[in-house]
Amino acid sequence: MKRRNFVALEGTTIVATSGIYYLSCNTGLFKRADTRNEVHQNIPVENADEREILFLASRAPSGHNTQPWFVIYVKPYHWIIGNDKSKWLPTVDPTQRETVMSIGAFLQNLEYAAQNAGYVCQFTLLATCNQDEKMMEVHLKKSSDFVTYDIQKIKQRRTLRSNYLNSTLKEEDLIFLTENETDFIHYIPNTSIVNQWLNEQTIVANNLQINRQDAQEELSEWIRFSSKKAQSRADGLSVASMEIDGITAWYLRNFYEKSDVMKAGFKEKSINRVREQVAHSAGWLLITSKDDTVKSLLDTGKRLQRLLLKIKDRNIAIHPMTQIMEEPSTRQLLKTSIVLNDHIQLVLRIGYVAKYPQPVSLRRPLEWFVRT
Repeated sequence: MKRRNFVALEGTTIVATSGIYYLSCNTGLFKRADTRNEVHQNIPVENADEREILFLASRAPSGHNTQPWFVIYVKPYHWIIGNDKSKWLPTVDPTQRETVMSIGAFLQNLEYAAQNAGYVCQFTLLATCNQDEKMMEVHLKKSSDFVTYDIQKIKQRRTLRSNYLNSTLKEEDLIFLTENETDFIHYIPNTSIVNQWLNEQTIVANNLQINRQDAQEELSEWIRFSSKKAQSRADGLSVASMEIDGITAWYLRNFYEKSDVMKAGFKEKSINRVREQVAHSAGWLLITSKDDTVKSLLDTGKRLQRLLLKIKDRNIAIHPMTQIMEEPSTRQLLKTSIVLNDHIQLVLRIGYVAKYPQPVSLRRPLEWFVRT
């Protein structure tokens, strides 16, 4: 496969279809220090290595920042990674496809963090479908033959959505990002007709989704306008994750409630922001898989996380905009219009940024997601 994938577009008709501003991934109201990894007596994880590994694993991204994982603590260095049904998004992710990819990202963080602590991971897949509660069994084994990983990359990762530059990706950066992954990561530069088509269809998909009552109600359940609610839940979408600041942020934190998400003004602002976002980028990345099995979806989530942990070093940002995959009409159009042999799983807006702000996140402490 060539390093640059100029994906063919079939047909000339662009059907009007769409979805909502997917306020997703990992950014939040509080800096990571605000939800510290302190020892609590009600969970058995007392070993510092284990706590650090699980803490770093939980920095993985997820749709609406639901953090849809839990860990069954079998015994020291023997865990089962679970699929938390209470964190599903049944309206925009009815088959839990995105949920499983998020758990894959969690597993990639876990593996890197374990390597840095001198352990190798032995994984055993337990799930046979996306809805299975027990996804993966993990044994950590101490080893003298391991590759260290810079865990600062995990700690510093954040999702940026605004202020993208319009420069196309440099060849050397594309090679760096897609190293050993060229069969699965496909770059569509902003100079191509396919880029313009994806821009238009992303706006269409957002329109469809934001005008779906059930999808907007689901979104409202995960927005944490107030600082108090954000701190008490340590998940979901804060004002900061929407990259809103200044007087507007103060107003939202103090006067907005989840019912306001259903109002026309909120919807209009969300759509306008999507239009502004897609107008600025280096193009799109499509991440594919060979099939839709649990293993492939987990592998896709791991692949996404490996990519996300690379980009900061190159002043590159990635913004998952998966509405086009979540709305049936646009998903079908994408499938028939973009000529690829494999299954498209992720649609990512990519671009250079002039500066990389420090990470912020809402994250649940260990005692909230580790079980016995």
